[in-house]
Amino acid sequence: MITVEHALSQVLNLVDPLDIEMVGLDQAAGRILARDAVACRDQPPFSSSAMDGYAVKSEDLSDGAKLNVIGESAAGSRFNGIVTSGSAVRIFTGAPVPEGAAHGIENHIMLSDEETKYDSEASITLEQLSTYTKMFEKYYKNLDTNYYIRPCGGDFKVGSIICAPLKLGPSEISLLASMNIPNIEVYRKPIIALIATGDELVSVGETPNRDQIISSNNHGLKALIEAAGGIARLLPIARDTREELQTVLTLCNDVDMIVTIGGASVGDYDLVHCVAEKMGMDTSFYKVSMRPGKPLMAGKLNGIPLVGLPGNPVSALVCGTVFLTPAINAMLGKHKGPMPTYNAILNTDLPKNGSRTHYMRAITDLKDGDLMVSVFEHQDSSLLSILSKANALLIRPQNDPVKIKGDRVKIIPL
Repeated sequence: MITVEHALSQVLNLVDPLDIEMVGLDQAAGRILARDAVACRDQPPFSSSAMDGYAVKSEDLSDGAKLNVIGESAAGSRFNGIVTSGSAVRIFTGAPVPEGAAHGIENHIMLSDEETKYDSEASITLEQLSTYTKMFEKYYKNLDTNYYIRPCGGDFKVGSIICAPLKLGPSEISLLASMNIPNIEVYRKPIIALIATGDELVSVGETPNRDQIISSNNHGLKALIEAAGGIARLLPIARDTREELQTVLTLCNDVDMIVTIGGASVGDYDLVHCVAEKMGMDTSFYKVSMRPGKPLMAGKLNGIPLVGLPGNPVSALVCGTVFLTPAINAMLGKHKGPMPTYNAILNTDLPKNGSRTHYMRAITDLKDGDLMVSVFEHQDSSLLSILSKANALLIRPQNDPVKIKGDRVKIIPL
């Protein structure tokens, strides 16, 4: 048996970033940016008002001053005249700042509605400026800092870069849209074939006989693969014959990875390894020093990475988290490496661990700002109900000594 670390490095050696494709921005959510995106405009594209108010010149700032309102500037409809001494322009949030109230030697100023008294459509009176004046004096020394004004290019400028690789969420999509980038280059999603094996399995919705169970692992792994950014292809259940398993494996010529579930151990009906090797698989490793998940294998079958997962439900999903998700990340152009781990404080005592790395189903919660973790009493690899309640895997290294309440441990969030 090899260590988890060695096994993961072998799995990652089997995969490379996939090719790049162009997609429309409306199809880019959740995708991985493959090449840097460059802004082709400034944002905002003009100096704009940060609030409703009036655009005036700084020389007119005095309590009681009356200014003539000579027009208005609204979002999408700027004032085309010039702000001169003794005049003001009514301005609304997001509207372009009028000429004459622009930054630079003009020492422009924006007054909020709270600092003005509305006299009529033609005039306003300035009042309650004492608080404002102190703030303005602070900014007066820096002509590029403008009160109530969002400067042109204050968010980003032409040539600003969004660096790849990057997973595109709502904020990144919004940023790309504001940069006026309609199409972007992303890594292609890996297509992963899922093959459940075993005479005991029937598909969801079918009626099993007294000796059969529902095939659940393939559906759980499909969800895991798609959450990681891949495309899962569910193939027919392969029965426990060499001929049927070989037939199903031959359906996988146009995928980026093959994942078998079950049949990877050493029993009389565990046929995946021997059938795959007879079909030409170059085996990277067979069996890993971990629990759950010891009967794990990997290699390449006709140039396609193949990972053979255990058949126990929890084992399959734990191994999916530890090995498949990092492999998908690598195919999507992300950094090659293990799942990120976090420190947590143990809520209970734990005995010394054995010779295999143990991924214990656990639940975390925050207490006084600290991340606390508790393990479930029952850790059997068949208990999906326990896994469904867990939100973390607590990692016990090989031969990890006794842990007591309050010790720090490593977890992988689920």
